[in-house]
Order: sequence, then structure tokens, then C-alpha cells
Amino acid sequence: MTSPRSLKEVKAALQAHEYSLPELVARYLENIRKDDFGAFNEVYANEALERAEEIQKKIEAGSGGKLAGMVIGLKDNISHKDHKVTASSKILEDFTAVYNATVTERLLHEDAIIIGRLNCDEFAMGSSNENSAFGIVKNPNASDRVPGGSSGGSAAAVAGDLCLAALGSDTGGSIRQPAAYCGVVGLKPTYGRVSRYGLLAYASSFDQIGPITHCVTDAALLLEVMAGADAFDSTLDSRPVPEYSESLKSSGKKRIGYLKEVVESEGLDPEIRAQFEILKQELTDAGHEVFPLSFPYLDYLIPAYYVLTTAEASSNLARYDGIHYGYRSPEAKGIESTYFKSRSEGFGPEVKRRIMLGTFVLSSGYYDAYYAQGQKVRRIIKEATQKMLSEADFLLLPTTPTPAFKIGEKSDDPITMYLQDIFTVQANLAGIPAVSLPLGKTSEGLPIGFQLMGQPFGEAELLAFSDVLMNNK
Repeated sequence: MTSPRSLKEVKAALQAHEYSLPELVARYLENIRKDDFGAFNEVYANEALERAEEIQKKIEAGSGGKLAGMVIGLKDNISHKDHKVTASSKILEDFTAVYNATVTERLLHEDAIIIGRLNCDEFAMGSSNENSAFGIVKNPNASDRVPGGSSGGSAAAVAGDLCLAALGSDTGGSIRQPAAYCGVVGLKPTYGRVSRYGLLAYASSFDQIGPITHCVTDAALLLEVMAGADAFDSTLDSRPVPEYSESLKSSGKKRIGYLKEVVESEGLDPEIRAQFEILKQELTDAGHEVFPLSFPYLDYLIPAYYVLTTAEASSNLARYDGIHYGYRSPEAKGIESTYFKSRSEGFGPEVKRRIMLGTFVLSSGYYDAYYAQGQKVRRIIKEATQKMLSEADFLLLPTTPTPAFKIGEKSDDPITMYLQDIFTVQANLAGIPAVSLPLGKTSEGLPIGFQLMGQPFGEAELLAFSDVLMNNK
């Protein structure tokens, strides 16, 4: 059986009776059994096979939904009713979701098959998937390298042929960075385009759920299914959802700006810079206008991002206290002891580090100096980004400063690890859509991702042009 790379291929194979949907699911399950790269925290083998039988009948009857035939994995911070959801943390190791996230509900309504929940950095805090209570995830392209984070399990599962697509969440690059490291497509929608109801929060004003796929067409279809108004999420925009999957036609020549400070950065890997120059020339040869733009705030992105997100994390994670639900230390005695021991034992080092950072920046005497200043910087970054997008149709830059690094290489240096997000956090600070596309490889064969950013709620145009780039690679 040839590994499908799109839902279109699956539907064509089913139509030609090359295999049945249960046979496809069984093949994915066999791949997982052989080596799942640490991608799955739990596999729903029997459930997925039973649902495949059900969806197969619907397809044969001509009543299958938009996602009939799509086998998908969920990042382990997205609720799936009557299934565990742990955010890859000990503090939620035995917690079972009592309701579906809105995105889960919409996937199931359109006949997607959920094959399991996927490993991630604990509470989505990390850039390498080395911070999970369930163990590290390996990059399918090179087993000694990280898959990126925090949605490392999602990217590895798609790249490793363990499912056709996966959902991740993106707070500062957690979909796009692992997509770049693993060589797949990763889309972060505009903030307010996809409901966050049922997503275990890290930083509520940054988090967005999005798809990881092999192709732009599947990313567009998944966004089309998931996006739109939701009574359970008041931050959602109410504008209609376009048929993204039916509008993947980009016409005319585009104005494409690139951030010269990014391309000239000393931290950018030489091979990525060389590949960027090749891509820039290809776009110019195709008749597009490619030009540099100045963004003097590059050095402020990471500090502003971590001040604001850790502050929100400190607030959001206060609910995990050993009393309401989740892990409670067996040594706890009394209220204060329960809080202290349960949180100390239940949270991993990186989560505790970010909670303490966030508590510090929100504390009396430091709030104005850090958090309030961070919000002002965020506004400046957003306005500067909007100004650039008034001059260009899209912004183009590498997704990451380096290819996937080796497991353990940066785990003892938090600052170096945080800098892996330097090219991705801008989209989250500005609230705009961004997509990482696998458009190159290093001399060692490691994937290189390039990122396009577009206008708020301009996913239709962003995806259409992304499809052009993917088809021309």
C-alpha cells in the first residue's frame, strides 16, 4: 500500500478499491507498533478500526462528511470526551475529558477518524518535545534529533506516516517550528479564527489550534471545518468562514517582503540562508516582487513574548492545585502542603520555571516594569507588522534559525532553547496567520521550513499562495 499524502489520494484509492478504510487504519496502526518515535501518548486502536468500518459504509452510501477517510491525531492538550487529556504532564496523568473541544466535535461531525492522542512538551511549554512526562519524541528524519515543540508528537506522527494529519496548538511557533523540523506543513490561523474551547490553556491571548499535514489542501480543508463562531469562545471573530479548500488558486504577481534583520542575523544557519536566497530568486524569476523590509524589533520579540506568556501561564496553571482535579501528592497534609507538594511533584522543571517567571513579572513592584511594558512592546510589534503588510501581500522568512538539533544538545540552556522561537513568535504577538512550508533540505538531508505570514483573517490568500510554492518546489 502506497502511503497517502492527502485526503484526495485516500478518496481516490477508496474509489478504486485499492484498499478499504479499515485497511488504511490497520496500516497506520502497524506503523505505530513498529516505531511511533514516541509520538503517541495513547493509541485508540480498536476504536479507530470500528469507526473506520462505520465511515467506510457512509462513503459507500455517498453520505460521508468532508473528512471521511482522514485519519488524524490530536495533540494531548485538546479535549476528547471520555478519553484522557493530560497535556503530557504528571499533574493530569489520570484525567479524563468530560466534553469535546469544539475542534474535536467539528472533526467528528465531518467523519474524521481520531487514531490517538499525541505527545507534546508539558502544557505546550517547549521547543523540542523533551519536556514531556511521557518521554521525548524523536524526529522521523533523524532519530538522534528533536522533532521540535511543543507539537512535536503531532509533527512526528504526520512525517513518520503514523496518521494522515494531526492537530497542534501554536502559542509562539509550536505548530510551525516542529513542522519545519519534520518536513511537513504547519498552519497557525489568525487569533480568533478557531475556537479554543476545550484546549488546555498555556497563554490565552496567544494560543491557537491548527493543522499539521503533508499538503496545503488538507490544511485548508481542516481549517475550513474547524473555523468559525462558537458560543463557548467569546474571543472568536464572527465573520463567515470561506471555503478555503475550494479557493486554492492564486492569481497575479505578489509583493513579498522579507525581514532583512532576519536574513542578516548571525544566528541564521548558513545553509538555511543559502536556501532562502535560492527561494527568493525563484520567486523573482516567476515575476513576483521580492524586497527587503526593515523590522528593528527582532531583539525584542523573545523578551516580550516570554514576559507575557509566562504571566498568562502563571494565572492559567493556578487551577492545578491538587484539590480540584488531577494529581495530589500522597504526602500532602493540609491545604498549604497539598498545594506545595502536589504542584512541586506534578509539574516538570520547564513548567515550574515559567510559572515562577510569570509570577515574578505579575508581582507587586514589578508589574509595571515587566508585564505592562511587555504589553506596550506587543502593541508596537503588532503595528510594525501591520505596516509591513500594508506594503507587501506576504512576509517571507525562515521558520527556524537552524535545522533540527540533536536530542539533549540544548536542554541545559533555556535561553538558547527559547531563541529557537525567534522567527515564529512575531505572528503570535501580532495575532496574524502564518504557515510553515517544507521547501528545502540541508546537505545532511534535514528538512528546512520557510514561513509565510499574511493579513489577519487572510488565510484564503495565504493558503492559495502556499499551494503555489509547494507545487513548484
